[in-house]
Amino acid sequence: MQQLIEFTMNNWILVLAFALVAVALIYNLLQIDKDSVDPSAATVLINHQNAVIVDIRPTADFHKGHIINALNIPSNGFANQMGILDKHKDKPIIVSCRSGAQSSGACRQLKKAGFDQAFNLKGGILAWQNANLPITRKKK
Repeated sequence: MQQLIEFTMNNWILVLAFALVAVALIYNLLQIDKDSVDPSAATVLINHQNAVIVDIRPTADFHKGHIINALNIPSNGFANQMGILDKHKDKPIIVSCRSGAQSSGACRQLKKAGFDQAFNLKGGILAWQNANLPITRKKK
């Protein structure tokens, strides 16, 4: 214990920097989870609140299989095409990608643009398929 106190006193800047990074990481992890829904919660939003599904995977992946009635707005042009969603601002919007990693960034963009009910599909289309929920290959 004495060595820990001595190390902290001698390297207080390093210890402070570590503490700040740890707090920022924990905060970031909690924020990501707060705006996420799992596939079962997503189906409740879809069935009871007419949630809109936005799939940000590339068009080729989208056509291989996607959630029924999903809109495809690929992530590489997402910021420029968010205007398509303006007519759905009053509805929950669930953003999905392959695994849920890229869609969290798209959710943050939607929140900044005034979409209060933007949610990330936790685990993405992979989690949706693992939950044995339906997908389609039909073009909308």
